[in-house]
Amino acid sequence: MAKENQSLTTEFILKGFTDHPVLKTLLFLVFLAIYLITTVGNLGLVALIFRERHLHTPMYILLGNLALMDFCCSSAITPKMLQNLFSKDRMISLYECMTQFYFLCLAETADCFLLAAMAYDRYVAICKPLQYHTMMSKKLCIQMTMGVYIASNLHSMIHVGLLLRLTFCRSSQIDHFFCDILPLYRLSCTDPYINELMIYIFSMPIQIVTIATVLISYVYILFTVFKIKSREGRGKALSTCASHFLSVSIFYICLLMYIRPFEEGDKDIPVAIFYTIVIPLLNPFIYSLRNKEVINVLKKIMRTYTILKQA
Repeated sequence: MAKENQSLTTEFILKGFTDHPVLKTLLFLVFLAIYLITTVGNLGLVALIFRERHLHTPMYILLGNLALMDFCCSSAITPKMLQNLFSKDRMISLYECMTQFYFLCLAETADCFLLAAMAYDRYVAICKPLQYHTMMSKKLCIQMTMGVYIASNLHSMIHVGLLLRLTFCRSSQIDHFFCDILPLYRLSCTDPYINELMIYIFSMPIQIVTIATVLISYVYILFTVFKIKSREGRGKALSTCASHFLSVSIFYICLLMYIRPFEEGDKDIPVAIFYTIVIPLLNPFIYSLRNKEVINVLKKIMRTYTILKQA
């Protein structure tokens, strides 16, 4: 009997949002629209940066990779969530669950590193403009980007590997709309102490180092900006990092809310929606609508398309 009770769960049921048919239809349409806009916005930004040679600068290389990771984050969560809104069983296999968490962890870890790298880029551009091409060369930017992907993949593999050591036998229902790490701990009949310890050993230092990099960079930026005598100069300097500051503020506010002390029930879901679905939607618009270079490239493409259509 003891062995029977400890049998490994190989499939989970994602609780999702609601069983009300009208609400399910409404949520499906809303999240489908968000996913399509997110996909077009982020992949469009990646394609735009790849296509235009004058955008092959460190800032835009980092921005393109951020957009790619936002698409990865949204794609890890939304398709399965949309499927489950009209699925009768709402099942997800153990390996699908691990794959979903792997790509989510990869995307969110990479976002932390990329936002920190972008803060450093803005620091060098504003505080040390004459040394920008040596301190933030394209070669260094590519090396930093490769380092981000290596570190993010390793971080994801560590947590997925540790999740696979757990035995899930208490219940097969995950009280969430995707496979997140804390709901999985609730289902484990193996003590997740080692997993939680590894979060403190690996995840917390990543958060501390990246947040510290962003804060220190912006402290130096503000000191430098306040030393600029002309109002026009201050405004121009601040405008170059306004989009990044808005994006990083939203990201870390949601992140800190989401990694607050462990709570039961559905209290994590509203923050998780914003953190995993809404932020990837907002980022391409935050960076595009306030960026003259991106807007000028879009206008150029639209003019070319109009000329070709008329011809």
